[in-house]
Amino acid sequence: MTRRVVVTGMGCLSPIGSDWEEVSKNLREGRSGVSVRPKLAEIDGMETSLAACLDDFKVPSYYSRKSVRSMGRVSLLATRATEIALLDAQLGGSPLLGDGRMGISYGSSSGSPSAMQIYSKCLTDGTVRGIRPTHYIQFMSHTVPANLSQFFGVRGRIITTCSACTSGSQGIGFGFEAIQSGRQDVMICGGAEEFHEANVAVFDVLFATSTKNDAPRETPSPFDENRDGLVVGEGAATLILEELEHAKARGASIYAEVLAFATNGDGKHITNPDSDGMRRVMEVALAEGDLQCEKIDYVNAHGTATEAGDIAESLAMHGLFGNRMPTSSLKSFLGHTLGACGAIEAWITIEMMREGWLAPTLNLEVVDPRCGELDYIRDGVRESATEIVMSNNFAFGGINTSLIFNRWED
Repeated sequence: MTRRVVVTGMGCLSPIGSDWEEVSKNLREGRSGVSVRPKLAEIDGMETSLAACLDDFKVPSYYSRKSVRSMGRVSLLATRATEIALLDAQLGGSPLLGDGRMGISYGSSSGSPSAMQIYSKCLTDGTVRGIRPTHYIQFMSHTVPANLSQFFGVRGRIITTCSACTSGSQGIGFGFEAIQSGRQDVMICGGAEEFHEANVAVFDVLFATSTKNDAPRETPSPFDENRDGLVVGEGAATLILEELEHAKARGASIYAEVLAFATNGDGKHITNPDSDGMRRVMEVALAEGDLQCEKIDYVNAHGTATEAGDIAESLAMHGLFGNRMPTSSLKSFLGHTLGACGAIEAWITIEMMREGWLAPTLNLEVVDPRCGELDYIRDGVRESATEIVMSNNFAFGGINTSLIFNRWED
């Protein structure tokens, strides 16, 4: 018998807040986390000066130097989000952390770019002076789940999801599968990303960034015919997933049930999005959850505000759901938080479902006619009692993910 999986704890650090009260207020009031970053303007050839950052993040004073010396900013963000989630799930300091039945499934686009920059001294400056052994631990691809395991003493399976913009959603999905199959009872799942100029440059050289440098509150604008690109962000989010009977036995509060997860590859192009692959991953998720299209009440779109991505995703959704599907992109508020986006957006989607409302796509004024006809949510929050919601993410390399969550009734 397939085991049911529920969400029993959540923690997040996002460009628009780190607790649900603050985040929901900003979503309702149409306030984004995008701002001008003067340092970007100082880089020769960089067209954008925009990003969505966590300027007020501070490492908690009770984190010992020894416990964080192997962490770059990306791991520190993930650690704090995970600490919040574990406390929320009433698992802080629990013996479950070390009994082998709790694992970690977590990712980021890469290790800490700041640590990579230090290591490059051996090439740029011709010296290894100033490079510490821990810098490698900070930038290795599995730095986040490895550091989480050490910090919290987790001894179950460790799954690394280093898959760019699907890192966070794969983190949740693979954790779900580990519990569903009976291999673990509890999983720490999510994704994280730290801001670094190199991450912005990746998209800037592809002419994919927004250059509305004089109007940071007017961008990004997913699905809008006048959009001009994405804005890079940072953050982290952790979901504690747990087998249903295990959660009930310890009296845990439940946020939602994870009904299905799917991931696939386009197998066509390394950077160009493919509408067929996007549609196929949603179809597989529906099949895994034994659901018909009509059961989905809302789709949280990947919605990057790039021309090719928006069009491909919209056509995929329209081809599957027709024009009835309510949809919006949270990246219009958060920027594109890369490896963290799937986890942050899942967290917000679950909270909106619990409270019965849906955030709009900020800055969406005129829908691009090349996008499929969908029920694009704009002009403010929509009150809506949703029961089953889908959250999708798509990454370079043609990697696609789809998560489906069910409203939980006590």
